[in-house]
Amino acid sequence: MGRVRKAALEERLVVHVLITIPTYNEAENLPRIIERARRAVPEADILVVDDNSPDGTGKIADELAGRDEHIHVLHRTEKDGLGRAYIAAFGWAMERGYSHVVEMDADGSHHPEQLPLLLERAAMSDAPDLVIGSRYVRGGKIDGWSKPREALSRLGNLYIQGMLGLPVRDATAGYRVYRTDILERLNLDTVEARGYFFQTDMTDHVARCGGHIVEMPITFSEREAGESKLSGSVFTESLKRTTVMGVTRRGRQLGNLAKRVVTQLRRPRN
Repeated sequence: MGRVRKAALEERLVVHVLITIPTYNEAENLPRIIERARRAVPEADILVVDDNSPDGTGKIADELAGRDEHIHVLHRTEKDGLGRAYIAAFGWAMERGYSHVVEMDADGSHHPEQLPLLLERAAMSDAPDLVIGSRYVRGGKIDGWSKPREALSRLGNLYIQGMLGLPVRDATAGYRVYRTDILERLNLDTVEARGYFFQTDMTDHVARCGGHIVEMPITFSEREAGESKLSGSVFTESLKRTTVMGVTRRGRQLGNLAKRVVTQLRRPRN
């Protein structure tokens, strides 16, 4: 990004941005990702949401916050899922008047250096409610995954798109920028998913309330250090929840269609 464009972005938007980073046992990764985020978007604030990590991640976050007024920490008493962590962060951001909230993983899979472009897109005149950093639009890619793993992710997103009718190619993506306005319009208490289905659930909520969603290409990388929180059960959970939501929705649609047909048939003919 050119200096003029970056300066314009900082003047218009960055002072109102909160980058949220949920953590559980990310002691090795957290200092690096925060340093990169601070360099990439120096005027943004950062909120670390730690789920009482036994490896001392929360203490490290406190030490970083003590040296930098742009860094804040929200301590939770137990590991309660990615979704609950983000819901807590959204509430924290709305209470303090931020205009945009960024979701970013702590493990380095989301490159902070790409965030200025996502924020620039969020600041455009069409005012998107949700900007998704997408692996599966033109220009997006994944580094460090096997072909079978990437194929499974792509197929899962195609299934989600078909079952839920979502207008996006990467509904499971976790690198995002929300307008705080859309978060205030949503009833976040109805977002039930606690785990990694949370991203799909939130995308669906934004779409159903008429929110404007756009995707921007990113490069997604395998985590830099530590153990992945993903497992086969994550995919199974997502598949089951998508199927239940999709079938329920289709059932309602068919029921409404049947009612309209019956009503038409009962009308007297001239």
